[in-house]
Amino acid sequence: MAETMTKLRTALGNYPHTAAVRSGQMTAPGITLDFQDVKPMNRAFAPMVREQKFDVSEMAIVTYLLGKAYNKPLVLLPCVMLARFQHNTLVCNAEKPVGVQDLLSKRLGVRSYTQTTGVWIRGIVQNDYGVDLNKANWTVQEGAHVLEYQDPPELHRVSLEHDLMKMLLAGEVDAVIYGADLPDDPRLTTVIKNPQDEANKWYAKHKCVPINHMVAVTKSLADSDPKAVKAVYELLLKNRQATPNKPGEPDFAPFGFDAVRPAVELIAEYAYQQRITPRRYAFDEIFADAQRILG
Repeated sequence: MAETMTKLRTALGNYPHTAAVRSGQMTAPGITLDFQDVKPMNRAFAPMVREQKFDVSEMAIVTYLLGKAYNKPLVLLPCVMLARFQHNTLVCNAEKPVGVQDLLSKRLGVRSYTQTTGVWIRGIVQNDYGVDLNKANWTVQEGAHVLEYQDPPELHRVSLEHDLMKMLLAGEVDAVIYGADLPDDPRLTTVIKNPQDEANKWYAKHKCVPINHMVAVTKSLADSDPKAVKAVYELLLKNRQATPNKPGEPDFAPFGFDAVRPAVELIAEYAYQQRITPRRYAFDEIFADAQRILG
């Protein structure tokens, strides 16, 4: 008798640590991952958190935390799809440089106030440089992936038709946080000077790379078929283990509860500091369902 296969609608990006799974080179018994074409990857986050459009989806960690605050039926798995250092993501016009200590007197822009990169860089600036950007003048283009969340009322909202790069070069804002869309433009410079050196110091202190995207599954799948969820995790882990880090280099795709703990605890703290989540979520609270399933 042929084995019964559970077909799972899946939205995951194409990375070295997912390539063998996406190509079908690596498979798992009992499940088939039906990959959906979502580009850019962040377009999967809103439909996943709002309507659970996929069974398995890449998920921005701050979107997941916001979803938890509003009881969205998602389960976070301890596997990282995307992580990066953030110190270079806050940029200004090179002809009108801005320093970290100047930020509270400047106009700052970001696509969304709840964008994960923005939460990381604001947390870094507040906790490592002593500048509380909750008090800054913010211009944003769009709201959160979680519709119930309301931005702080003092934020200035502009439409997506506004180009933050053009606004920056025109002097309408003084600095902008960019995520994956960080422009490679010689007219820009970073607000944090020597960002790679500063990121190295941050890494030495915190022993982790800031996490942007992890993997979430629907609560309904976790409840009805926990074996399928475990199979998904073990399949992704197998692909990750086949693409190991070079000795001594930071882990940009950590897997496992212990490996993700430092960065998850930090971003949960930063989200609470910035009024994005109503309280500080503990690590074991965030991963209670995954711990039950994965052991």
